[in-house]
Amino acid sequence: MARTHVLGYPRIGAQRELKFALESFWRGECDEAHLREVGDALKRERWQAQRDAGLALATVGDFAFYDPMLSQTALLGALPERFGFDATRLTLAQSFELARGNARQPAMEMTKWFDTNYHFLVPELGPATRFGAGVDWLFDEIDQARALGHHVKPVLVGPITWLHLAKSHVAGFDKLSLLPELLRAFGAVLRRIAERGIEWVQLDEPALGLDLEPRWLAAVDNAYASLAATGPKLLLATYFDSVAEHASRLAALPVQGVHIDLVRAPQQLATWRAALPADKVLSAGVIDGRNIWRTDLRRVLQTLKPLHAERGDRLWIAPSCSLAHVPVSLKHEDKLDAGVRSWLAFAEEKLAELQTLARALNEGEGAVAEALAASDTAAASRRHSKRVHNPLVQRRLAAITPAMAERESPFAQRIAAQRESLKLPPLPTTTIGSFPQTPAIRQARAAYKRCEIGALDYLHRMRAEIRLAVDKQTELGLDVLVHGEPERNDMVEYFGERLWGYAFTDNGWVQSYGSRCVKPPIIYGDVYRPDPMTVETTRYAQSLTDKPMKGMLTGPVTMLQWSFVRDDQSRELTAMQLALAIREEVADLEKAGIRIIQIDEPAFREGLPLKAREWTRYLDWAVRAFKLCACTVRDDTQIHTHMCYSEFNDILPAIAALDADVITIETSRSAMELLEGFGEFKYPNEIGPGVYDIHSPRVPEVASMLKLLERACEVIPPERLWVNPDCGLKTRGWAETEAALRHMVQATRIMRERLELLAETGEGVA
Repeated sequence: MARTHVLGYPRIGAQRELKFALESFWRGECDEAHLREVGDALKRERWQAQRDAGLALATVGDFAFYDPMLSQTALLGALPERFGFDATRLTLAQSFELARGNARQPAMEMTKWFDTNYHFLVPELGPATRFGAGVDWLFDEIDQARALGHHVKPVLVGPITWLHLAKSHVAGFDKLSLLPELLRAFGAVLRRIAERGIEWVQLDEPALGLDLEPRWLAAVDNAYASLAATGPKLLLATYFDSVAEHASRLAALPVQGVHIDLVRAPQQLATWRAALPADKVLSAGVIDGRNIWRTDLRRVLQTLKPLHAERGDRLWIAPSCSLAHVPVSLKHEDKLDAGVRSWLAFAEEKLAELQTLARALNEGEGAVAEALAASDTAAASRRHSKRVHNPLVQRRLAAITPAMAERESPFAQRIAAQRESLKLPPLPTTTIGSFPQTPAIRQARAAYKRCEIGALDYLHRMRAEIRLAVDKQTELGLDVLVHGEPERNDMVEYFGERLWGYAFTDNGWVQSYGSRCVKPPIIYGDVYRPDPMTVETTRYAQSLTDKPMKGMLTGPVTMLQWSFVRDDQSRELTAMQLALAIREEVADLEKAGIRIIQIDEPAFREGLPLKAREWTRYLDWAVRAFKLCACTVRDDTQIHTHMCYSEFNDILPAIAALDADVITIETSRSAMELLEGFGEFKYPNEIGPGVYDIHSPRVPEVASMLKLLERACEVIPPERLWVNPDCGLKTRGWAETEAALRHMVQATRIMRERLELLAETGEGVA
């Protein structure tokens, strides 16, 4: 009998219950007991959904109030020493201080989970790091699930992936030196799980899909040899890419099963069929855990039938990865176009697909004939729909020339023209784009969406918010202003709503980090811009000030990465369609008199394939897409881009190839570590390193920002530096925003005085 399971399940709730409970707790409106009640209710719902779908095992340990990686760090007793917290007594409130910072300490560093838009808290390691007893949250969750009668399968981030993703800021320190002690802590956890009578534990090792150095591969052997005698059966879970090159090594490990991603890397199946011993479980990830398209069940069954014949009950069927990357349920999407809706499957629907596949294998296809017929109909409908393909877009793609992706002049010539035109001071100050999305803004948007206020009333309300943002920036003394984006629900969804080829959900929320949720739009067809999207709003904002006003756009790669993308054509082709649409918007902004246009690409690094051998092809088309939309302007129009919360140092040549006049980046949580890479690379254009972390409510002092500016001036010539926050400010309140920006401007003025003194005396800026 083929068995079914999931690697993880969404934890935010179908109506974002976790988000609202968290934010209520942070505001002091509810206590920890209430927050835990919400969490317990969500866990019960998740486990029951898995039981109702006939899954053999309910996954536990994938729930966290903020981040599973952070919870596991606390489980292992490896909290950052600088906070002074006792891992055995860590409270939820203290865990949120680790994630969000407090008055004494900035938050732990946050970065992307491989090539997803999920952000995790990076463990901090050093020679003083010690592992040992930590929080009991995992064991409490196991006990909760078992008390409800569930057969549970705990999930942990495997030791190699956890250690590989951790960071140390101690020069010369080797993280791998901590492996023996880390394995002792892992062993203790696994033994406590075994004491509860648990048969299987899932250890997630997506790092095996990376290009690991030989010493890390040797560490895999050592790690699993050490864990073999701890008691539970181990399911080694890989995903996001092929691990076929390691099949012989992994198949020989003392684990009882291996999970492989057959959506991202279907080509690895043949290797694994030959390599994996017959007495080990093969967990086949055949349902897409990263995207929302309905599975072609008939096609997948053709893959599973021979596997089932070979392995019987040692074949497990699963999504490719955790379902935390897709929304919870389609049942709340009654406004979604019926045709598009029939092509989709969210987490709940993917559970039903698992059940259908298992029954087809175990009972015969006749037992699920109706479900298979519905799958066939949906696949045919999508394949032949005239709404998917647009001949006009196809003709425009065919007309692209290399010259369309090149600026008229090199940067040195452009920047001279821009400085003459813009007349900005040294170290120009600006923000990344968005300002606080206040309750009044959200209420107005909701009222407009419900048709309770008219378009003219909504326009006046948004213009009042724009005027407020412009007035505040002027009072604070910022040099380059933004309109604040009050009218924008999301930096991707807003633009998608104004393009053809997109569909939208009401409740298709996915967690990005903490309480931050995004609702990715769905690209189901060819993309086309029917009308200008931002021109009138930006023109109005510019009319309110004599200072430069940035036009704010989202770039093609981020529009691609942060949408659920069609899988019936290459991502490259879809990116070029998006680039053409944004190119038209850039041209119209310039015609409207906007002299600075920011094209945000925070997802540029995120789209990078895990294997280095595949980087060149991706970077070639990603750079081309950006340049295609940016290179339609005159020399004196300044193009900015923004990137954040990723590691960029290994792709700096590609970032330089974008040829943006100014790039702003996140650097505050890493204490300018990222900027140092730009300095060593001798990044040729202008750059704005973030001087404070906007994901924390903590308002940094002038001195801390000044310290970062001093470091920036040591790394990058001051004449090429801008000053800005790490990212947009939509999630913050006005009080903290104004305080932080005021400190930022004060720190900048001090730094300018030092630079002026340097010019006069030749002394050092610090």
